[in-house]
Amino acid sequence: MASVILWCLFALAPVSCRAENLRLLVVLSDNTPAYKSFADTLSQSLPASVQATVLEQPAEMKARPQADLIVSLGMKAALSAATQTSVPVLMTMIPRTGYEELLAQTPWGNRAPSISAIYMDQPWERQLDFIRAVLPNNIRIGLLYSANTHIDLAYLRRRASERGAKLIDRQVLSAENLFSALNGLLENSDILLALPDNMIYNSTNIRNILLSSYRSGIPFIGMSQTYVTAGALGAIFASQKQSSVQVAEAILFFARTRKLPEPNYVHDFTVSLNHEVARSLGIELLPSDIVYSRMKDKNRSAP
Repeated sequence: MASVILWCLFALAPVSCRAENLRLLVVLSDNTPAYKSFADTLSQSLPASVQATVLEQPAEMKARPQADLIVSLGMKAALSAATQTSVPVLMTMIPRTGYEELLAQTPWGNRAPSISAIYMDQPWERQLDFIRAVLPNNIRIGLLYSANTHIDLAYLRRRASERGAKLIDRQVLSAENLFSALNGLLENSDILLALPDNMIYNSTNIRNILLSSYRSGIPFIGMSQTYVTAGALGAIFASQKQSSVQVAEAILFFARTRKLPEPNYVHDFTVSLNHEVARSLGIELLPSDIVYSRMKDKNRSAP
């Protein structure tokens, strides 16, 4: 009887308590505050059974300690971890397009099953649902893209059409024609949606893109709180805490099974809205918590 009771207590114990000891290596693309802060938050989300070591530069992997699993933060760390070792790698703080680009360009061969990712960007369906929740009457969604974007435009057009919207896209062929493409796009769009494309949305261009959209009276949807603070109408994104919780769950899953979960987006998300910009554009916004609740309810009711 005692053994049965002990078994039941074990079965009901939290997952983190049952995970066997795991040697974890967290590799940062560099030692900037964003990566270091995420590594700290992740460490706080893990149980004591996970022995985590943090490397602040990919180059430090050459003298790396023994590890059962590597969690890479950013593209540089992801590439180094995948090519320099046979240890399983969970890639984080990279967009889906970045992960797929690594898959296409790197000859991993049999390594593929031991590599996975938790994307930092948002799925298209969620982005489109956010736009429809915030701006239900703005049906022409403007999209700038370049050869670096790696998007399926036909798929996006179908998803937009299903939500009563239309996708208006313009390709940026070079840095020199960025703003001519942007101006042409703004003339035919009701809203501008940013994409994770460093050729277009980088520190050099973003201020002028925001100003151009604002002067045209076209609301801009960004990709993070930084965009909203800078003047975007809104954004949805996974917070550091939301991301680290899911990464921790993936680590514990690996500790139990020695398998990585399939690549996926962060399940939860944060809604941020700029009501000052909305007033300037003559737009009436719902509170961000109501937008979030409606989006979550829609996901729960979806088949």
